[in-house]
Amino acid sequence: MIKALLVEDEIHAAERLKKLLLDVDPEIEILDVLDSVESTVNWLRVNPAPQLLFLDIQLADGRSFDIFEHVKVQSPVIFTTAYDEYAIKAFKLNSIDYLLKPIKIEELKESIQKFRSIKEYFSESDLESKIFSILTDIKHETKSYKNRFLINKGDSLIPVSVDEIAYFYAEDKENFIITFAGNRYFVNYSLDSLEEMLDPSIFFRVNRQFILAANAINKVHNYFNYKLKVEVNPIIDKEIIISRSKTGEFKNWLNN
Repeated sequence: MIKALLVEDEIHAAERLKKLLLDVDPEIEILDVLDSVESTVNWLRVNPAPQLLFLDIQLADGRSFDIFEHVKVQSPVIFTTAYDEYAIKAFKLNSIDYLLKPIKIEELKESIQKFRSIKEYFSESDLESKIFSILTDIKHETKSYKNRFLINKGDSLIPVSVDEIAYFYAEDKENFIITFAGNRYFVNYSLDSLEEMLDPSIFFRVNRQFILAANAINKVHNYFNYKLKVEVNPIIDKEIIISRSKTGEFKNWLNN
């Protein structure tokens, strides 16, 4: 029997997933159905880890990736989402599969079988540690990242190397590159997509509006309620605030 936890903020989608799972295997036990980052973090803190975790990505109070910043998740995860742009991010976590909505029962069967194959390979006594070890190895596999952007400027195309880029920021539903030389270019990618393309050892998504290069950070200040405020070079006339939940991850990244 598989003991599964479902995290989905759309009632109809949650009910459909429950039905599909029971169609695939009537003996699957649904431990709970949660609808937010906060409720999932609280549940995982006080309950034994589920054998399998189904995570919708866009939740009522944020993205399910935020869960991993608050609690250690050792359960294998099957992500469910209507968007394909988060696949690389999901793969870096405990993901064994990534299902696009509307979920097809054939694909769900394959995902469950993939989990069973791992489960059967190890004894129950060491299943959790072995799966976590495998998933940790997978997410550290070498990946190639974007090296340059080809920017449209008037009638010209300008190649911009990532080494030249100080930060990316979003403003009025548009996204921009700011170079260390102070040039600003429009870039036709969302910050979510850019986050997946960029080398995480060099760039960090500090909030919904900014992705910063480490070399662009001039100073970091303690801010109220345990947040951080960042000064960058080139200077920008916007406050760059890092939430309390991200400060630990940001400090570790900057201190790497």
